[in-house]
Amino acid sequence: MKRIIDAARSLAQTRGSFYLYDEDSVFRHIRLLKTAFPLAQFLYSVKCNSNPHVIRSVCSQGLGADAASLSEVMAARDAGLRRDQIYYSAPGKTPDHIRQAILKSILIADSTGELLQIQAAAEEAGETVCAGIRINPDFSFGGGPGVPSKFGIDEDQAYRFLAEHPLKNVRICGIHVHLKSQELRSDVLAEYYRNMFRLAETFERTTGFSLKFLNLGSGIGIPYSPDDRPLDLEALGKTAADLFSGFRASHPDTKLLIETGRFAVGKSGFYITRVLDRKVSRGKTYLILENTMNGFFRPVLANLICRYSSDPSPEGCEPLFTCRDECEIIPLKEEGPSERVTLAGNLCTAADVIAEDILLPHLEPGDLIAVTNAGSYASVLTPFQFSSQQKPEEFFLTADGKILS
Repeated sequence: MKRIIDAARSLAQTRGSFYLYDEDSVFRHIRLLKTAFPLAQFLYSVKCNSNPHVIRSVCSQGLGADAASLSEVMAARDAGLRRDQIYYSAPGKTPDHIRQAILKSILIADSTGELLQIQAAAEEAGETVCAGIRINPDFSFGGGPGVPSKFGIDEDQAYRFLAEHPLKNVRICGIHVHLKSQELRSDVLAEYYRNMFRLAETFERTTGFSLKFLNLGSGIGIPYSPDDRPLDLEALGKTAADLFSGFRASHPDTKLLIETGRFAVGKSGFYITRVLDRKVSRGKTYLILENTMNGFFRPVLANLICRYSSDPSPEGCEPLFTCRDECEIIPLKEEGPSERVTLAGNLCTAADVIAEDILLPHLEPGDLIAVTNAGSYASVLTPFQFSSQQKPEEFFLTADGKILS
């Protein structure tokens, strides 16, 4: 943490609010994943954090890319990835984006209509392409029956469609399922993997296709609230070892893919802002910060949801909201007398509040505050346009101590 604080203080001498990403943390979390799942290959979920330095750093560790747009496909290529390392999976791809991406990535069809569009684009290009399909399976993440979803093709519908529509220029070489993010229970994840391997065997048996890859999606979560118990990766890894090795024994040519979700980068990011003003209104102390809602949206949204919900622990809605108290507020100053304050932003809306009635050391204008858990779904989700304020910058602290902008 000292290297983060030192870098933040150095940058704050000449900068306003900003994000700071720590490469050491990125590398450490990737090592944890590789240790827990030695038989799997990993895809970086670019939508979590599309900063070019972050993408290049992650890809330098041998990870491929899960891209959710054509722009993310191109960002992954800019980071040096090959076509067969980039998996383009998102609903609602346009025909033009399919045509542009078909020779630059592995396309994952999200609907039967997209399968036909991929066939048309491949025929137009005079190519036979490998493509995957996203399945909405007959089971749910928790093991119950399947549920309706905007994502993927219902399992039985996929079987019917593939039987009735031979695709001359498309080889179905893989399937992808992603049912939930931010899971912290190792037993639930293990059962999900078990169901995924059953699905792969059913898919091959029913369709006659041989799978070159099975994308298990994400689901691996990180702790946000102080009450969260971190995922027991060691326990999950031990269970997964038996499951993965059993599947690989009968499917030696099938790559097992896991998307990193926010795990690789979520804890690596810090949002740094400063106190602009302090005021007391009818006995309540407000600290006005630079760029809160329009700098780091998630903690503001969490505060807003919890203020208006009658549920003491509202259900999460990823990636916008995980839980109450999902970020730690760390003053970057020596401890002093404490006071109870509300941290509000400089936008013209009463919703621009990052934390209410919390205990902090006495802060004055110019003092800095760091907000944790800003490495994923932070900058990429924040409405920077509000009030035409200056957008926070992003900086990358390399493993050897350089600060890149």
